[in-house]
Amino acid sequence: MSTKRCFGSPPSGLDLDRLTGALIVIEGPDSSGRSTHIGFLAEWLQQNGFPVAQIGLKRSRLVGKELERAKQGNVLSPRTMSLFYATDFYDQLENTIVPSLRAGSVVLADRYIFTPMARDIVRGADPNWLASLYSKALVPDAVIYLQVSDRTLVDRTLASHGGLDYWESGMDLGLERDWFGSFIRYQRQLRAEFRKLQTRFGFEAVNANASIPAVQAELKERIRRVLLGLYPDSEIS
Repeated sequence: MSTKRCFGSPPSGLDLDRLTGALIVIEGPDSSGRSTHIGFLAEWLQQNGFPVAQIGLKRSRLVGKELERAKQGNVLSPRTMSLFYATDFYDQLENTIVPSLRAGSVVLADRYIFTPMARDIVRGADPNWLASLYSKALVPDAVIYLQVSDRTLVDRTLASHGGLDYWESGMDLGLERDWFGSFIRYQRQLRAEFRKLQTRFGFEAVNANASIPAVQAELKERIRRVLLGLYPDSEIS
């Protein structure tokens, strides 16, 4: 019997009892190592016999590309961005997440509803309005947040991208004229909101300042416990 549930009422016509797969969410800021770790986790799960599907922000076939193009113009209002990301999420929920869970797959989410919520709250959105906006989202079987220090985040961002991103630096908020200063202040505000979300939704945190093998080992152990709880007869190396 499935144990799936939604944060509020489920979408019309959705039979939660038919969702036999697992939904595992990896959250964290850009350059925290999410994509790298999810790639390793997908390979590990497949080696253990679990079919895997992956989702993430801006991956909707309906609006993903349009959302990316709109962000490049730096002209989206906070409310428009909120609704854009919600549309991106719900399209993936209907066309990727639910079908994959129904087929018994492990869905690995490279961020879920929590990153858009944290970003929106920093930009002045009402947390209760956001909770209502995402009320039909499925409750994940596990949410793990990759915590990274400011210095590590800056170093990794510059090493991987060669510069700072307008939105990830919070330049639209007018926090600082200097991109570096704005980046630090914005990321600290996001981290504070994630701590609140962590308390509200009960997800776990991992110290992602550690080496890739160390973080990967901790992620695997936490996910192993979740999967053994869902599938007690499984053998997971």
